This record gives sequence, C-alpha cells and structure tokens, in this order.
Amino acid sequence: MKFEHIELADKEIRFETLHYEAEKLGFVHAEQWDYERVMFDMKIHNNQEIYYLRVPAYAIKGDIPKDETIVKVMTPILGKYYYPHGVEYAGEDFPEAVVNRSNTKLQQLKEALDKK
Repeated sequence: MKFEHIELADKEIRFETLHYEAEKLGFVHAEQWDYERVMFDMKIHNNQEIYYLRVPAYAIKGDIPKDETIVKVMTPILGKYYYPHGVEYAGEDFPEAVVNRSNTKLQQLKEALDKK
C-alpha cells in the first residue's frame, strides 16, 4: 500500500535530519542502506500479524550515511510480513488500525520535516 496522500515523496532534505526525525518517531534505520539508498522501517504488530511501514529515500548529493548528504524521500509503503518469504506490498487487505497508525506516523514525520 502506498501513502501518496501524505506528500512526503520528492522532499529533499539532509540525511542527518531525516535520520533523526524518523528515529525519534520509532522508525529504524538499522543496516538497510547502501551508499545511494536508505530505508527507514517501523514494525507494526496487529493480531499476531506483522506489518512494515517503510520510508525509502535515495541520495541526490553525497553518500549515505554521511550527515551532510542530501536525500530525496520516496513514497512511503506498507507491507505485510510472511515468514519465511518476506514482505508483500500488493494484493493485501490491511487492517484499519494498521493503516490509521501508519497515516499518523507519516503525518508526524512530514510535519517534523516541514519545520526543517
């Protein structure tokens, strides 16, 4: 599921700022990056099921994970985790509680980044 209505996509910002604001809201950076791309994940548990809210970005000036690197945020996505296969994004029926939590967290991230 894509969250295009939050209007985070195409926002250009320093990696340091995105990293700080995303982790402050509960997103995890972990090891999901290379020098050009990065992913911030939030794991959501709902009735014995696991979902991942993901905020991807890519470097447009500099290399990740340098603080001064400028990244461009891509459209956030929500996927359902299936063991042992991984995360599926399409063809899923996401629970309202998970979608609402995702909308809230993404709106909070957008508002925090808009202030920078």
